[in-house]
Amino acid sequence: MNVTDLRIALFSGNYNYTRDGANQALNRLADYLLRQGAALRVYSPVVAEPDFPATGDLVDVPNVRMPVKGRGEYRLPLWIDDRVRDDLAKYAPNMLHLASPDPVAHGALKWARQHDIPVLASVHTRFETYPRYYGLGFLEPAVEAILRRFYGRCDALVAPSQSQIAELKAQRMHDDISIWSRGVDRTVFDPSKRDLEWRRAQGLADDDVAIVFLGRLVMEKGLDVFAETIVQLRKRQVPHKVLVIGDGPARGWFEKALPGGIFAGFKTGKDLGMALASGDIFFNPSITETFGNVTLEAMACGLPVVAAGATGAASLVADGETGRLVPPGKPDVFAPACAEALAPYCTDDALRLQHGANGEKAARAYSWDAINQAVVETYLRLHEERAAAG
Repeated sequence: MNVTDLRIALFSGNYNYTRDGANQALNRLADYLLRQGAALRVYSPVVAEPDFPATGDLVDVPNVRMPVKGRGEYRLPLWIDDRVRDDLAKYAPNMLHLASPDPVAHGALKWARQHDIPVLASVHTRFETYPRYYGLGFLEPAVEAILRRFYGRCDALVAPSQSQIAELKAQRMHDDISIWSRGVDRTVFDPSKRDLEWRRAQGLADDDVAIVFLGRLVMEKGLDVFAETIVQLRKRQVPHKVLVIGDGPARGWFEKALPGGIFAGFKTGKDLGMALASGDIFFNPSITETFGNVTLEAMACGLPVVAAGATGAASLVADGETGRLVPPGKPDVFAPACAEALAPYCTDDALRLQHGANGEKAARAYSWDAINQAVVETYLRLHEERAAAG
């Protein structure tokens, strides 16, 4: 089988209606597949005004607004109805790719098993950690068990980092897990995009050191740790400013927790690259990401990175060379440790610039086409194994 023989049905809980790192990667994969001559159809919730145009044919699935406080911009896919089932039958895919373990994906997996079609699942976030950010930490073992059953019924998984693969294997999610890393667009993310005039317009002096947060403003991104870390730096009288790039339902909470912080709002494309490169240090306390696209983007912009030493960042940041990795823990311990890691970059210009330059050099290795070809090879391998088995 060749790539041009592939007919892929991709199921995603959020393909383009709300922009995030996972669906940016999925759309880049879709573009690569179509350029290689594969057929692709995407099944995902459709809204009237998505954040960006979908790459490929998009078929709506039954869905409702996410019934979780602070997550109302997301949709919950519900099930595969007769309309979707008929569309699948007419399209006749020979490969299913499941990008989120939602109810529709469970239905798609069942459908694939009934029709003897191989299934690849991609892991984009650590869903089992989400309950703790909503006061439901006791549910984590149950969520992990549901994920184990879901992933275990797939033929293989792909994950974006070796650290995430190690975590998935430790959780007994699957034995067949390979790398689908992430790339970075160097025409957007580069130190040359730094803009002093933009900085000044935000209230940043040329010699200010700006600690950057980039991402959706939701609690599971570690906003509480970020805010407490800044409190610790202020107590130590470490000179710095805070630059927040992004928006989301927790913005009001974050603004109150970071008095004096500069909130630049949501940015995309060249505006995002310019804003990120105009910062000085990138701080990513999140433990929910499997890769951390924003971490790679910050490295490409020449910023040293201080991040939680969890899945994702642990495979990107070279501790003591391109930034610092801080072992995650409870906020009262984690935040002071993060402040300790950030402080030298706030006061030592040479250290900050050297580690930023090291990170920029490391980021040059990430090419999107080479990364997406790894997924194609996994599709083809699963087909060969299915043919050999039956």
